[in-house]
Amino acid sequence: MKGVLLVNLGSPDSTAVKDVKKYLGEFLMDKRVIDLPYISRFLLVKGIILNTRPKKSAEAYKKIWWDEGSPLIVLSERLLKKVQQETELPVELAMRYGNPSIKNGIEKLVVKGVTEIYLIPLYPQFAMATTETIVVLTHKIVQKYFPHIKLSHLPAFYNKEDYINVLSNSIKKKLDIVQPEHLLFSYHGVPERHIKKSDITKSHCKIDNSCCNTPSEAHKFCYRHQCYETTKLVAKQLNLKENTFSTSFQSRLGRDPWLQPYTDQTIDKFAKKGIKNLAVVTPAFVSDCLETLEEIGMEAKHSFIKNGGEKFTTIPCLNDNDDWAKTIAKWINNWNLKI
Repeated sequence: MKGVLLVNLGSPDSTAVKDVKKYLGEFLMDKRVIDLPYISRFLLVKGIILNTRPKKSAEAYKKIWWDEGSPLIVLSERLLKKVQQETELPVELAMRYGNPSIKNGIEKLVVKGVTEIYLIPLYPQFAMATTETIVVLTHKIVQKYFPHIKLSHLPAFYNKEDYINVLSNSIKKKLDIVQPEHLLFSYHGVPERHIKKSDITKSHCKIDNSCCNTPSEAHKFCYRHQCYETTKLVAKQLNLKENTFSTSFQSRLGRDPWLQPYTDQTIDKFAKKGIKNLAVVTPAFVSDCLETLEEIGMEAKHSFIKNGGEKFTTIPCLNDNDDWAKTIAKWINNWNLKI
């Protein structure tokens, strides 16, 4: 019997500092998130970050928390229900960090009689700290606790035509209303070294202005290329004019070089250059979360207005969009039909 496991990022159980600290500890100790040697990572996370950041992060979570709980969890649960309505296969939800855990999601499927699981990481673009860490951990859990389970997964879907159609239509609905001067595609940032570590050719990725546009096998696992490609495909679908859209990267951490241009600096520059009406979309996420609702929807908006901007619009993620749920269900049903 076949079944499906949807996996998203995760969230603290509550906005209490202790819960945020627990969540951040699990998240930041992942060697694919902070890819330092264990001792260095332990000292950085346990010795510094978890002694300073949880309180500040807890305050940020309080700003975006819903009565039902974490927006990311609530939206993921809503998506799950809609996907389940479109397929006969049992579908469960899990989070890479926090609850419900991947092991818990697999257990629910096993109880239902599932012996073959289709893993769907809810990230359009591949990255070490997203798709890879989900796939690697799920395989480890299956090998340790459920060795009889057959496991396969959906690869990055950043360039799938049906995904681009759904994303473009979602963006267009908002653009038709707000009619911005500029549309900024803001993706979650990663350290530059992650891009080079993911280069299967070990030579293609230079992180310059040419490698992402030069065909290569490396693009299958190149987050930077896949982000720019998502922007290009959506811009083409929406017939966006040149210089009316651009790409940037948000949420950098530490002093090491991360992917540029940085979103916060880009937004401030737009305001100072005289752009009054700006819209921002965040296609690295399929569910609204702290990074979209607080970092972009509140902090970036405040900075834009402060620097001379007038109208700032955050375009929602796909969330539980009906067409998005049907698209996921179509991928599931197509997988189910394969022999």
